[in-house]
Amino acid sequence: MLGVSAALAAPMLQLGRCRLGASTLTVSTRAVDVVLGTTVVDMLGLLTFDWDRLAHWQAEPSSFTETDYRRLEATGIGICHPAVDTNASDPHAAALRWTAGWNRLLVDRGCFLERIATAEDLLAVGARGRIGVVVGFQNSDHFRSAADVELFHRLGQRVSQLTYNRRNRLGSGCYSAWDLGLTELGAAVVGEMNRVGMAIDVSHCGERTSLDAIALSRRPILITHANCAALVPGQPRCKSDAVIRAAAAGGGVLGVTMVRAFVGRGQPGLDDVVAHVEHVARLVGVEHVGIGSDVDADAVDPATGRVRPAYSIRGLEPGARVFQLADALLARGWLARDVESVLGGNFLRALAANWPAPALVGDGRAESRDPFCPAPHPAGPAAAGAS
Repeated sequence: MLGVSAALAAPMLQLGRCRLGASTLTVSTRAVDVVLGTTVVDMLGLLTFDWDRLAHWQAEPSSFTETDYRRLEATGIGICHPAVDTNASDPHAAALRWTAGWNRLLVDRGCFLERIATAEDLLAVGARGRIGVVVGFQNSDHFRSAADVELFHRLGQRVSQLTYNRRNRLGSGCYSAWDLGLTELGAAVVGEMNRVGMAIDVSHCGERTSLDAIALSRRPILITHANCAALVPGQPRCKSDAVIRAAAAGGGVLGVTMVRAFVGRGQPGLDDVVAHVEHVARLVGVEHVGIGSDVDADAVDPATGRVRPAYSIRGLEPGARVFQLADALLARGWLARDVESVLGGNFLRALAANWPAPALVGDGRAESRDPFCPAPHPAGPAAAGAS
């Protein structure tokens, strides 16, 4: 993350390994250098799993403090996409409320969080010391018609997953009993998303619906957070080689997720996460794999103080996931430039290809409204010492 001071990283060069934060976890100094020199993109990175806290931040933006910002900064992630399925009886109204909440937070806390709405934003955020936020949804059932795509684009939405787990009016989800592919409305929405510059996500879509969308889209399709069915057969949330190949052929990228059930059977480990990255790289090339962790800053359940079981992966600390993944890939002989592509470069390219024009007027962009909101000051990387 370029917003973290590189000055503190420089003395650690060639010293072997360094400790991250207050934990005993160490990673190579080379991995720290790669992470700090990259705008890391987590295409399903959450600010928090505490939905009440998020609602409070959005309703009272001043409640998001520098402490909250530092907690996110320590992960090394420079741009996140904290999308959800609203799971509401009136998805259109719920999506309007959700988008309004993000607009309040991003405007009032613009010193800490920066809206990512254009290709230019993707390149600029790292130098500003802020964490970029791409507003999106994990379901497109809030589009009552294709005309709603432009409405939500104007409100700041830049990514939309066509379906969640089940069938909606656009197509079938990965848990649908029968995947009937894109509907007429789904096809119209895909065309309109291409037109206005909103990226299409098929992470939770069924096989046929995914392939239909990929075939129809004129812009790269995103699989923001899913893993490889070849490594976890029978898991509906993992994508077949056929879908991965088709998406890659159009310039798309798959973000490897760190949800335990999608990583492997039983108690998978960090090596299993790496295996998904390497499977995609071997199948279609390193330029088509990224990160979509589906994790917040630490995955800790506040009720127990422990990592939530769904995110408990051997050898992986969720808050250090980016540093550990970089370390593991470098240890396996990956070139630094290829690791940088996985950490962020590939999704930066795919998003930019979906956002070719300047943002439409009315996306909520503004300078921070709070004169007491201090501009973030780089406090150095998560590394606190060397051993």
